[in-house]
Amino acid sequence: MAEASSPSVRPDRFKFPVPTADLPLWIALAILAVPTIAALGRQVWNTEAGAHGPIVVAVGGWLLFQEFAGAKDLKRPGSMALTLAVLIFSLALYVFGRAFDFISLEVAGLYGAGVSMLYSRIGLRALAHLWFPVAYLAFLVPPPGWLMDELTAPLKQFVSWASMSILSAAGIPVAREGVTIYVAGYQLLVEDACSGMNSMVGLVAVSLLYIYLLRGSHLRYAALLVLAAIPIAIVGNILRIMTLILLTYFFGDEVAQGFLHTVSGIFLFAVDLLLVFMLDQFLWKVLPASWKDKRA
Repeated sequence: MAEASSPSVRPDRFKFPVPTADLPLWIALAILAVPTIAALGRQVWNTEAGAHGPIVVAVGGWLLFQEFAGAKDLKRPGSMALTLAVLIFSLALYVFGRAFDFISLEVAGLYGAGVSMLYSRIGLRALAHLWFPVAYLAFLVPPPGWLMDELTAPLKQFVSWASMSILSAAGIPVAREGVTIYVAGYQLLVEDACSGMNSMVGLVAVSLLYIYLLRGSHLRYAALLVLAAIPIAIVGNILRIMTLILLTYFFGDEVAQGFLHTVSGIFLFAVDLLLVFMLDQFLWKVLPASWKDKRA
């Protein structure tokens, strides 16, 4: 006689990770998050510098949900004093940022409030187990404008000089004054989007996700590959500026600043990612086992 099969049970990892008693806390956080996400969509995510934001939200949330089951045995209530200290400070940042339209402070406050609430429910050990999705969601915090200006200024100077020097050596009549490049009677201004900083943030975010999904939480190896992504992003932006200069020289400013301007950025970002993946394959084969130790 055939034995009756038991009904299938969904794995624990797909159970809703928040107890019903905690729902009011998370509903309150969601109420804070909705206007902030709307502000991010208007001010940040529609720019090249913040285009990775929606991906970070989706992927970070999915990873947090997936990894939560592995932390269930480590769950302990966190310190109430520490929770309140971080929560009060985070909410003060949120209110100040929202009142005075400082999107960086507003998002940082929301992020801090979410982490403090998560810590209060699961404790430090479980939170440490979830370190990657929690840290990955920090990419949602847009860096302040003054910081971006300080960081991009030397990069803009460097990529402008490198692009002009290479093309000038190849016989293209190009000149430079600061971050302004002159070619074929046109003036091209190297803006923040072409300095390398914007693509660095997106490239590092995608590279970290790639490393975590493929290699796991190998800290030293992840740090090495992320550091390698920085010069790759700079080289990619030099190639982008050179491409725009050549398009301007041969086809005019309308062609260079039109559809091909966006296409060149997307194409070279894809090339940057490919280079990171190829470097990963090489390093994973040649580096000693100590670099691949998750404790390193």
